[in-house]
Amino acid sequence: MITIRQATAGDEIAMQHCNLTNLPENYQMKYYLYHFATWPQLSFVAENENGRVVGYVLAKMNNDEKDVEPPLNGHITSLSVMRSYRRLGLAERLMSQAQRAMVEVYGSKCVSLHVRVSNTAAFSLYKKTLKFEIDSTEAKYYADGEDAYSMKKNLDGLYATEMDSIDF
Repeated sequence: MITIRQATAGDEIAMQHCNLTNLPENYQMKYYLYHFATWPQLSFVAENENGRVVGYVLAKMNNDEKDVEPPLNGHITSLSVMRSYRRLGLAERLMSQAQRAMVEVYGSKCVSLHVRVSNTAAFSLYKKTLKFEIDSTEAKYYADGEDAYSMKKNLDGLYATEMDSIDF
Protein backbone atom coordinates (compact mmCIF):
# COMPACT_ATOMS: atom_id res chain seq x y z
CA MET A 1 0.00 0.00 0.00
CA ILE A 2 1.28 3.45 -0.94
CA THR A 3 0.58 6.45 1.25
CA ILE A 4 0.68 10.05 0.01
CA ARG A 5 1.50 12.59 2.70
CA GLN A 6 2.77 16.12 3.02
CA ALA A 7 6.56 16.31 2.79
CA THR A 8 8.54 17.60 5.74
CA ALA A 9 12.09 18.79 6.24
CA GLY A 10 12.98 15.27 7.38
CA ASP A 11 12.21 13.95 3.88
CA GLU A 12 14.82 15.95 1.97
CA ILE A 13 17.43 13.17 1.83
CA ALA A 14 14.94 10.59 0.55
CA MET A 15 13.53 13.10 -1.96
CA GLN A 16 17.01 13.97 -3.17
CA HIS A 17 17.81 10.26 -3.56
CA CYS A 18 14.69 9.84 -5.69
CA ASN A 19 15.69 12.90 -7.71
CA LEU A 20 19.29 11.77 -8.26
CA THR A 21 18.14 8.28 -9.24
CA ASN A 22 15.62 9.42 -11.84
CA LEU A 23 16.25 12.94 -13.11
CA PRO A 24 19.07 14.81 -14.82
CA GLU A 25 18.14 18.06 -13.01
CA ASN A 26 19.39 17.88 -9.46
CA TYR A 27 19.06 20.24 -6.53
CA GLN A 28 21.16 21.06 -3.51
CA MET A 29 19.72 20.16 -0.14
CA LYS A 30 19.08 23.82 0.68
CA TYR A 31 16.66 24.06 -2.27
CA TYR A 32 14.40 21.41 -0.74
CA LEU A 33 14.63 23.13 2.65
CA TYR A 34 13.77 26.47 1.01
CA HIS A 35 10.58 24.93 -0.39
CA PHE A 36 9.65 23.39 2.99
CA ALA A 37 10.26 26.70 4.80
CA THR A 38 8.49 28.92 2.27
CA TRP A 39 5.62 26.74 0.98
CA PRO A 40 5.31 23.89 3.53
CA GLN A 41 1.80 22.88 2.38
CA LEU A 42 2.65 22.22 -1.28
CA SER A 43 5.12 19.32 -1.44
CA PHE A 44 4.17 15.68 -0.99
CA VAL A 45 5.85 12.28 -0.84
CA ALA A 46 4.67 8.78 -1.69
CA GLU A 47 5.75 6.14 0.85
CA ASN A 48 5.65 2.40 0.39
CA GLU A 49 4.51 -0.03 3.10
CA ASN A 50 8.01 0.06 4.66
CA GLY A 51 8.00 3.85 4.99
CA ARG A 52 10.44 4.34 2.11
CA VAL A 53 9.89 7.42 -0.07
CA VAL A 54 9.27 6.15 -3.60
CA GLY A 55 8.13 9.40 -5.17
CA TYR A 56 7.67 13.08 -4.52
CA VAL A 57 6.40 16.35 -5.88
CA LEU A 58 8.22 19.56 -4.98
CA ALA A 59 6.02 22.60 -5.55
CA LYS A 60 5.97 26.32 -4.89
CA MET A 61 4.07 29.47 -5.61
CA ASN A 62 5.56 31.81 -8.19
CA ASN A 63 6.78 34.94 -6.60
CA ASP A 64 7.68 36.88 -9.72
CA GLU A 65 6.99 40.59 -9.47
CA LYS A 66 4.05 40.24 -11.87
CA ASP A 67 2.51 37.70 -9.45
CA VAL A 68 2.59 39.77 -6.26
CA GLU A 69 -1.17 40.25 -6.13
CA PRO A 70 -3.30 37.25 -5.20
CA PRO A 71 -3.93 34.80 -6.54
CA LEU A 72 -0.37 33.67 -7.06
CA ASN A 73 0.19 30.91 -9.58
CA GLY A 74 1.47 27.52 -8.53
CA HIS A 75 4.54 25.91 -10.04
CA ILE A 76 5.72 22.29 -10.01
CA THR A 77 9.45 22.39 -9.40
CA SER A 78 10.07 18.65 -9.61
CA LEU A 79 8.17 15.37 -9.81
CA SER A 80 9.80 11.96 -9.55
CA VAL A 81 8.65 8.38 -8.97
CA MET A 82 11.06 5.47 -8.59
CA ARG A 83 10.99 3.19 -11.64
CA SER A 84 9.60 0.12 -9.88
CA TYR A 85 6.63 2.21 -8.66
CA ARG A 86 5.71 3.81 -11.97
CA ARG A 87 2.46 3.18 -13.81
CA LEU A 88 0.57 2.92 -10.51
CA GLY A 89 -0.91 6.42 -10.67
CA LEU A 90 1.48 7.86 -8.07
CA ALA A 91 2.57 10.82 -10.18
CA GLU A 92 -1.06 11.73 -10.79
CA ARG A 93 -1.90 11.42 -7.09
CA LEU A 94 1.12 13.50 -6.05
CA MET A 95 0.27 16.18 -8.59
CA SER A 96 -3.38 16.25 -7.53
CA GLN A 97 -2.43 16.76 -3.89
CA ALA A 98 -0.05 19.61 -4.74
CA GLN A 99 -2.58 21.30 -7.02
CA ARG A 100 -5.36 20.98 -4.46
CA ALA A 101 -3.12 22.61 -1.83
CA MET A 102 -2.27 25.43 -4.24
CA VAL A 103 -5.97 26.18 -4.63
CA GLU A 104 -7.03 25.67 -1.02
CA VAL A 105 -4.11 27.44 0.68
CA TYR A 106 -3.18 30.15 -1.84
CA GLY A 107 -6.23 30.50 -4.07
CA SER A 108 -4.20 29.62 -7.14
CA LYS A 109 -6.03 29.72 -10.46
CA CYS A 110 -3.21 28.18 -12.50
CA VAL A 111 -0.24 25.84 -12.18
CA SER A 112 2.81 25.70 -14.42
CA LEU A 113 5.77 23.41 -14.99
CA HIS A 114 8.63 22.76 -17.39
CA VAL A 115 9.35 19.48 -19.14
CA ARG A 116 12.21 18.49 -21.41
CA VAL A 117 11.20 18.42 -25.06
CA SER A 118 12.82 14.95 -25.34
CA ASN A 119 11.01 13.49 -22.30
CA THR A 120 8.07 11.95 -24.14
CA ALA A 121 6.87 9.91 -21.15
CA ALA A 122 6.65 12.96 -18.87
CA PHE A 123 5.14 15.06 -21.64
CA SER A 124 2.45 12.44 -22.20
CA LEU A 125 1.68 12.34 -18.46
CA TYR A 126 1.33 16.11 -18.27
CA LYS A 127 -0.55 16.56 -21.56
CA LYS A 128 -2.81 13.52 -21.76
CA THR A 129 -3.35 12.44 -18.16
CA LEU A 130 -3.03 15.69 -16.23
CA LYS A 131 -4.43 17.99 -18.96
CA PHE A 132 -1.63 20.58 -19.06
CA GLU A 133 -1.28 22.67 -22.22
CA ILE A 134 1.90 23.93 -23.85
CA ASP A 135 2.24 27.64 -23.16
CA SER A 136 5.58 28.12 -24.95
CA THR A 137 8.92 26.51 -25.69
CA GLU A 138 11.88 27.89 -23.79
CA ALA A 139 15.12 27.52 -25.71
CA LYS A 140 18.08 26.08 -23.79
CA TYR A 141 16.13 26.05 -20.54
CA TYR A 142 18.10 23.19 -18.98
CA ALA A 143 21.76 23.30 -17.93
CA ASP A 144 22.71 20.90 -20.74
CA GLY A 145 21.13 23.23 -23.32
CA GLU A 146 17.96 21.24 -23.99
CA ASP A 147 14.75 23.12 -24.68
CA ALA A 148 11.75 22.87 -22.37
CA TYR A 149 8.04 23.05 -22.91
CA SER A 150 6.54 25.56 -20.52
CA MET A 151 3.16 24.05 -19.67
CA LYS A 152 0.16 25.39 -17.76
CA LYS A 153 -3.09 24.12 -16.38
CA ASN A 154 -6.12 26.12 -15.30
CA LEU A 155 -7.17 25.25 -11.75
CA ASP A 156 -10.13 27.62 -11.55
CA GLY A 157 -13.07 25.66 -10.16
CA LEU A 158 -11.33 22.30 -10.56
CA TYR A 159 -11.05 21.34 -6.92
CA ALA A 160 -14.45 22.63 -5.93
CA THR A 161 -16.20 20.18 -8.25
CA GLU A 162 -14.72 17.17 -10.00
CA MET A 163 -11.82 16.50 -7.62
CA ASP A 164 -14.03 16.29 -4.54
CA SER A 165 -15.35 12.97 -5.81
CA ILE A 166 -11.95 11.30 -6.31
CA ASP A 167 -11.02 8.81 -3.59
CA PHE A 168 -7.31 8.69 -2.79
